[in-house]
Amino acid sequence: MTSPPAYRSSAWPVALACLVAVLGSGCAGDYVARTRDLRRDYEDGRYDEAARGFDKEARGGKEINKLLALMDQGMVLHASGKYEESIKVLAEADKLSQQLDVVSVSEEAKVLLSSEREKAYRGEDFEKLMVSVLQALNYDQLGRYEDALVEVRRVNERMLKMIRDEKKPYQQLAIARYLSGVLWEDAGHEDDAFIDYDTANQLAGDLGSLAEPLVRLAKSTGRDEALQALRKQYPTIKPLPLAASEGQLLVVVEAGRVPEKTNGTWHGEAKAELIAIPVFRDRPWTRDLGVSVNGGEPVALTPVTSLEDVSKIHLNDRVGRMVAKQLAALAIRAGVSAGIGAATDSKALGALAFLALSYGNQPDLRSWLSLPAQFELARFRLPPGKHQVALTTGGKQATRTVELKPRRVTLLVLRSH
Repeated sequence: MTSPPAYRSSAWPVALACLVAVLGSGCAGDYVARTRDLRRDYEDGRYDEAARGFDKEARGGKEINKLLALMDQGMVLHASGKYEESIKVLAEADKLSQQLDVVSVSEEAKVLLSSEREKAYRGEDFEKLMVSVLQALNYDQLGRYEDALVEVRRVNERMLKMIRDEKKPYQQLAIARYLSGVLWEDAGHEDDAFIDYDTANQLAGDLGSLAEPLVRLAKSTGRDEALQALRKQYPTIKPLPLAASEGQLLVVVEAGRVPEKTNGTWHGEAKAELIAIPVFRDRPWTRDLGVSVNGGEPVALTPVTSLEDVSKIHLNDRVGRMVAKQLAALAIRAGVSAGIGAATDSKALGALAFLALSYGNQPDLRSWLSLPAQFELARFRLPPGKHQVALTTGGKQATRTVELKPRRVTLLVLRSH
């Protein structure tokens, strides 16, 4: 009986070793699982512990997760009121994000055989925009209003570039345009403020009581046709001018938990996939929110931008490109498996290799999980001076003191999970 060629008897251990190496790389260091306790600290208000943990991840963790760790750390610092520190960390994240936008050919080739989880996380489009939204709020809270305007302009310009130049099916973010209107109004630029408020109204569809400055500025800037249309849309809002002794308060609540990526299974656990595409799934959070001032009746907040909706729109835009890449990866996996089968003279081992490679082909489930689910706003016209503001969430109440100045718009930023 003829003995099989020597190379076949010696090649299968090498082939298996290569296969194990590929699969092992796909299991290395799951950022989402590893930082789960840090997110729990964050959601329970233990901001210092969470910030230290994310800082450790950013400085000592895997380089491919650095952008995520910086964004998480920046969000925690923002929520804790450490705005200067948040600005520095988010600026570092923004710079790294721009560097990562340059695609590495070698990295892309590597993940064709392993997993998308093994490449540097670059961030979803909406996450990159959220960096500037948070920076605008950071700057506003520090009284650096010009810098805040720069950031909201960046959001609007980047979004317009995505829509016009990159042909992406996005809409501008109503929260960015509304914040821009607030900053312009506070600076005394009524025409610019009206334009941004009006754009926010078109994007949101219904601003509710938040449309008060839009109606008021339509009248004060002499936009009669716009005023007539707005009075039909908001019949209960009267365009009363601000008195010299009035101030304005805008409460910005970063509410809930942004959706989480899963692999599409109902249980979210790993499975062998020929085509591995992530999907965003909503997470539970307390939606019963109200804001009261000086012990008055709670006022319902108005949702302006929902990241639950935005995240899915932005991810869905990438599905076609993800499928094309997965088809290329499928062809490579089939070729490698056939090679292992030939090297070992075993069709069964080739089939097993293909199954194992497909199991290792898990979708990238990383995302910026410390973001809120949506931005909800409430607006008040009040006398200048100090006021007690209470945020009621599912029966719990958090109180803050804010000081208003005559004819100025003061922002109070709160976090609710």
